[in-house]
Amino acid sequence: MESGDEHEGVEGQKRKKRYHRHTPRQIQELEAVFKECPHPDEKQRMQLSRDLSLEPRQIKFWFQNRRTQMKAQHERADNCALRAENDKIRCENIAIREALKKVMCPTCGSPPVAEDSYFDEQKLRMENARLKEELDRVSTIASKYLGRPITQLPPVQPIPISSLDLSVGSYGGGGGGGMGHSGLGPSLNLDLLPGSSSSAMPFHFPTAVSDIEKPVFTELATNAMEELIRMVQTDQPLWMKPGGDVSDVLNLETYDRIFSRTGQQYRSPDVRVEASRDSTLVIMNAETIVEMFIDPMKWIELFPTIVAKARIIEVLATGIAGSRSGSLLLMHEELQVLSPVVPKREFIFLRYCQQIESGVWAIADVSVDLSREGQYATPSQMRKLPSGCLIHDMPNGYSKVTWVEHMEIEEQNPTHGMYRDLVESGAAFGAQRWLATLQRMSERFACLMVAGSSEDIGGVPPSPEGKRSMMKLAQRMVNNFCGSLSASNGYQWTPLSGLNEVGVRISVHKSTDPGQPNGVVLSAATSIWVPVSSDTVFSFFKDERTRSQWDVLSNGNTVQEVAHISNGSHPGNCISLLRAFNTSQNHMLILQESFTDVSGSVVVYAPVDLQGINIVMSGEDPSYVPLLPSGFAIVPDGRSGGGASTSSNPMMGSLITVAFQILVSSLPSAKLSAESVTTVNNLISTTVLQIKAGLNCSSV
Repeated sequence: MESGDEHEGVEGQKRKKRYHRHTPRQIQELEAVFKECPHPDEKQRMQLSRDLSLEPRQIKFWFQNRRTQMKAQHERADNCALRAENDKIRCENIAIREALKKVMCPTCGSPPVAEDSYFDEQKLRMENARLKEELDRVSTIASKYLGRPITQLPPVQPIPISSLDLSVGSYGGGGGGGMGHSGLGPSLNLDLLPGSSSSAMPFHFPTAVSDIEKPVFTELATNAMEELIRMVQTDQPLWMKPGGDVSDVLNLETYDRIFSRTGQQYRSPDVRVEASRDSTLVIMNAETIVEMFIDPMKWIELFPTIVAKARIIEVLATGIAGSRSGSLLLMHEELQVLSPVVPKREFIFLRYCQQIESGVWAIADVSVDLSREGQYATPSQMRKLPSGCLIHDMPNGYSKVTWVEHMEIEEQNPTHGMYRDLVESGAAFGAQRWLATLQRMSERFACLMVAGSSEDIGGVPPSPEGKRSMMKLAQRMVNNFCGSLSASNGYQWTPLSGLNEVGVRISVHKSTDPGQPNGVVLSAATSIWVPVSSDTVFSFFKDERTRSQWDVLSNGNTVQEVAHISNGSHPGNCISLLRAFNTSQNHMLILQESFTDVSGSVVVYAPVDLQGINIVMSGEDPSYVPLLPSGFAIVPDGRSGGGASTSSNPMMGSLITVAFQILVSSLPSAKLSAESVTTVNNLISTTVLQIKAGLNCSSV
């Protein structure tokens, strides 16, 4: 039998939502009762309902809203008190600084050398936090031998367990003592980013940093933070605007003059400097962004098209007073362009997170050299100079993010000529690409929270739980597709002859993941250039009416979109369910996600049987629905200075990566046959020919 509340909920869904404004008398009576009893029981609510001529659920919702309002008022009052205290301390700090300026050295009679007290204070805070952590660890070990706790030692603030549980890459997963999910605001549900899931691959590292090196790394991180903030806040002549919609470009002469460091004047002529700056608004608050940058699994999930691999080597500082402010991580990452012919970029770097003031956070990255440890050595020809972002909280859950990307590159494996302009222009790994991806992903998560974000085209409309499940499945599909193009997954590309100057590249791996069909999977990819704008290419792949022109497996049959979920402000950013009009495949549907931004576009799709679709539509966990995605990655060719098509340059060429995954055998022990290689080679070759024909550039 249904309860009264459940019955009211069902009835409320059937009726169109109406808004009711309470009379002054009703509000006065409700306020009087609230002062005496903020949590009235059902009997009291029924009595108020009769006295005030309101429905019981209206009474219930009024008290819920009033309690929320009271809580917010208390929090604002606390914030005002803390702000006043902060201003007082700041004034005292200024007074002390002025007094110190007048102090004279008793030995030489000169004033002391000026220091940046803010960053000196941060060094002391980080060192203090590290010493407290060491003291806590020693105390725990000693107490085990004594059989009792050591009460003589000063109290040490406990470190959140979630911050140290690195066995599944779940740093910052929202455990006790730290900022859990509740502190991230309503703009984002982090369940879409399964960084703390048990399915994540465990990483086990020995200690990589000695006690002698830790203070050195701390100083390196704080100096990088200082440089990053100055680079964000300084405009001309440090940064130049080339024109159009591209990012700011660094003036190297000005940079070398402002940030002089040992050895900088001896930069090799073979070293290429890539440095860019850009800013944008994203639909995330600052603390949410910080959490995603700190957790390497969420870092990968947030930038699946850029970050191929990321992991924490060692936590050097966990933050101050349970906050992420002061966190210092030694990390390893591999960055990629979605093409088998662009070498990955690999860095070992420090990531330092600091809250500059209320609502303002900074995250600084800088490369370190651990070449003495063979397993941590990265190509010395790639070095990340102080880079990162400054994040300002804005109204309504938005943030303004200013991103600086700065690196020195001397590639051992030169980039294929087809992608050289894109890479050497800085567009492939520059600030604009990072920010465009961050902005698009923030819109993706926000769309899930907006009512009416999905549209039924001709089938059964998915429930809110069904929409959520479909978005999670589509996200896993995109991540799998990007991973299939990465050389970081443990297998290398083998080129086949023919087709074009790139040729078809193949790789093989044995799949045992629950989200993939078990057996031997053959991945095949190639990249081509076409004299067509990237927007036109994206529309060609996205439009279901032109699918039969390039989809070899459709056998010329048309497809129909039966379900649609908007995924962002651009109409092309969406998740679709497609039905092919093919009697032999009437038990299958096609799940497809497409998205585009100024840095490029992706269209990914995978066949899903009706049983899997029913699981998704019912809102169940889609983790075990098997997917083997294929698709396309499209980027501007970069020959006109990088960036996307603009009104002044609407017809730039495009680079298209075509990628397929095929289950060769359901037996993991099966061997790859020459027939399978020939089949996938013909599949890609035919697809490329049909793409060029559909885009009217067959002669290229």
